[in-house]
Amino acid sequence: MRLVFAGTPEAALPSLAALAASSHDLVAVVTRPDAPSGRGRRLTPSPVKARALELGLPVWTPPTARDPDFLARLRAEAPDACPVVAYGNLIPAAALAIPAYGWINLHFSLLPAWRGAAPVQHAILAGDEITGASTFRLEEGLDTGPVFGTLTETIRPGETSGMLLDRLADAGAALLLATLDGIESGRLAPITQAAHGVSLAPKITVEQAEIDFARPGFAVDRLIRACTPAPGAWTTIRGERLKLGPVIPDPAEPRLAPGVLRAAKSSVHVGTATDPVRLGEVHALGKRAMPAADWARGIRLREGERLGD
Repeated sequence: MRLVFAGTPEAALPSLAALAASSHDLVAVVTRPDAPSGRGRRLTPSPVKARALELGLPVWTPPTARDPDFLARLRAEAPDACPVVAYGNLIPAAALAIPAYGWINLHFSLLPAWRGAAPVQHAILAGDEITGASTFRLEEGLDTGPVFGTLTETIRPGETSGMLLDRLADAGAALLLATLDGIESGRLAPITQAAHGVSLAPKITVEQAEIDFARPGFAVDRLIRACTPAPGAWTTIRGERLKLGPVIPDPAEPRLAPGVLRAAKSSVHVGTATDPVRLGEVHALGKRAMPAADWARGIRLREGERLGD
């Protein structure tokens, strides 16, 4: 089939590589325009653009998928299908109608669970034990289209959203390719999503990533893992923001009041509503990330100090 692929972040790269190496004819790649990045705020291409150029593929960067020039180019290429992975732009009806088999989206959840922009983060935040990926045909509704196929993955203890997304992106690339093969052969037809079990996964904001140590230890652990690496879970100490990496709930440690810190030679614990959690890496504003024990020595942590002050 003639394909036009749409995607933007690193999570889309395994699918791009799989399609480029397949028997399908990948005629173009659509991605978000270059965006400011880093301290210098220099315009930087998306990971998908950079990889597509390395592969020698034509790259389109329309400001939106409603752009008339983009729609005209898409009609001229006459793709059979448009596979899409985390493109980051809404696809309007005018674009959805162009490919004969539609836009085939790889979504990182078991639909209809976790429809939206942050399915992996919300699966961890909710304490799900099983998640997965789905391929479905895009409609104008939010991730509501009929499903072609799914895969399942266990969420591992201590796994962050970044780790889980990497696994799902790799496994999902094979699912997306198998879906397109099945569509081409006529062996695969989509199934309408169930009306029950729907949950939403909106983007987690920086404000929502603030840690509340008055919650149970397991909830603190889930929030930090869900927000690692982005947007980054945080708290405050001495009036300054402090980012926290994944923690370890420690029921063997004596209880502490929520937010109160206890430093030992090689460890730092903080109290929650239940068991304390052992801090991993911490990242103070303007400093490099470091082990919590090194950070505590560096700031000369005082007895009874707390996070979230």
